[in-house]
Amino acid sequence: MERFFKLKENGTTVSTEIVAGITTFFTMAYIIVINPSLLSQSGMEWGAVFLATIIAAIIGTLVMGLFANVPYAQAPGMGLNSFFVYTVCFALGFTWQQALSMVFICGLVNILITVTKVRKIIIKSIPISLQNAIGGGIGVFVAYNGLLNVNIIGFDAGIPSIATFNNPVLWLFLIGLVLILVLLILNVRGAVLIGIVATAILGIPMGVTKMAESISFAEACAALPTTFGVIFTSEGLPSLFNDMSKLPLVLITIFSFSVSDTFDTLGTFIGTGRRTGIFSEEDEKAMESGSGYKSKMDKALFADAIATSIGAVIGTTNTTTFVESAAGIGVGGRTGLTSVVVAVCFAVSAFLASFVSAIPYAATSPALVAVGIMMMSSFKDINWEDFEEAAPAFFAGMFMALCYSISYGIAFGFFAYCIVKICKKEAKTVHPILWTVTALFAMNFILLAVI
Repeated sequence: MERFFKLKENGTTVSTEIVAGITTFFTMAYIIVINPSLLSQSGMEWGAVFLATIIAAIIGTLVMGLFANVPYAQAPGMGLNSFFVYTVCFALGFTWQQALSMVFICGLVNILITVTKVRKIIIKSIPISLQNAIGGGIGVFVAYNGLLNVNIIGFDAGIPSIATFNNPVLWLFLIGLVLILVLLILNVRGAVLIGIVATAILGIPMGVTKMAESISFAEACAALPTTFGVIFTSEGLPSLFNDMSKLPLVLITIFSFSVSDTFDTLGTFIGTGRRTGIFSEEDEKAMESGSGYKSKMDKALFADAIATSIGAVIGTTNTTTFVESAAGIGVGGRTGLTSVVVAVCFAVSAFLASFVSAIPYAATSPALVAVGIMMMSSFKDINWEDFEEAAPAFFAGMFMALCYSISYGIAFGFFAYCIVKICKKEAKTVHPILWTVTALFAMNFILLAVI
């Protein structure tokens, strides 16, 4: 195990990796129940999506851990599954089989831009100041995500407001948050995981920790054939091109899927991987000099790219690198062993879904807030006194939370950066790839407005 994962070289231990893996799993386990609940609205079988979600997470996360040796977990992403149901199926009128086929093509596009090193070149084209802003922005996004999960921040007639502390969910969240912060301040080993478990147990007498309704493993297996491989039937890929008048809309939708998927992943890698040393300078040099897949970043990008197409074949939406991986990284996860532990936890959850889903947001959200606070340290490397650097950094860092999207935060950061360089008559210093990506973001916004 030491030789395969290079634990000592990465400054970690087996016990640390196990704790990190379990921590990451608990913070993202909600997807096991949430994803089928969402996708079933489009007509898909709940049990089929339930099992497809778990299988896609297991395969994607194992590839990430065993091939790339990095501590990231993959599963069908939130946001993209909502886009799948409410925009692609409901608003645009595509069937879920056709939407799933577009997700599959999106995965192929991601594989193409990965093997041609386009995604890697994009990362290298991003200025250091924006990379730091993305890192800090991921922290803001993760913490904000934790706060929204328990509805501690509400919107009354569109105006943000603090919730009234009159329900046990909020009280349990506050107790869990204080507990985790105290344990972290006292440098208690496994502080975040201890906090999650203790808070979940405390939630039992408070009536917050409850087993959710689920189905048996056998029932899920019986339902899986309704989605597995459906994209290769007449209702899937072939039906996308039966009506050529819809081809532009199909291409626009695939483009939207791809842009969001690609930049959510890039943002997560940049935000969590650089400061922690997961993607080191030596790794970057290997990435620049060699062909093939010699660096961790190359391998991690490839692992993420193939996950979406695999998930679509099984029967779920874009399988992507979860930003909740930051929770495991925050407690010391540094190698693929963390990912393997997450994959094992997902496999077990197929048989214990009711128990796993019993872990409430009130228990996992404090962990996300605490990890988000740690990640915001990247902001300190930005020269906030220089408005030319501060403006793009602000948009990249803060709009991730305000727009509730990593990719949109990156987009607004790029827009601001290009505007600054144009005003300073330094447009030639902007990398051509950055100009191209900024134009693609602009096109994406225009197309989304049109459709």
